[in-house]
Amino acid sequence: MRAIVQRVKEASVAVNAQEISRIGYGFLVLIAVRAGDGPEKAKKMGEKLARLRIIADEAGKMNLSLLDLKQEVLLVSQFTLYGDCTKGNRPSFIGSVASDEARPLIEMLADELRAHGLAVQTGSFGEHMEVALINDGPTTIIIET
Repeated sequence: MRAIVQRVKEASVAVNAQEISRIGYGFLVLIAVRAGDGPEKAKKMGEKLARLRIIADEAGKMNLSLLDLKQEVLLVSQFTLYGDCTKGNRPSFIGSVASDEARPLIEMLADELRAHGLAVQTGSFGEHMEVALINDGPTTIIIET
């Protein structure tokens, strides 16, 4: 699994000009699943995201996690994270699994985050989504499991 984690002041997802998800302060997580990923990868990614210390403490140091502050997560499936541009100018997406394989693992990831007591919103599989955010910092981290 590959995740792009953005610390945000707020983020939302719209489909067909209708907002379907919104969070306040927390993480916007763009997530992709590749061949060979399984439930253990979803669990590991959930643990990493819940405990990732990229939120500033009172001294201004990145020392706090979502768990410390019980903040929100907006989890958006994005198969293009495994786009490969090494040959030519048109990306190949063969590194990403089909949505029928990715969906259960991303749902497991969402459940893992919820099991930690975090509020989780999601995007919509197979839809053209418009993602809006106010990046805080900006702080953006790439995580692979």
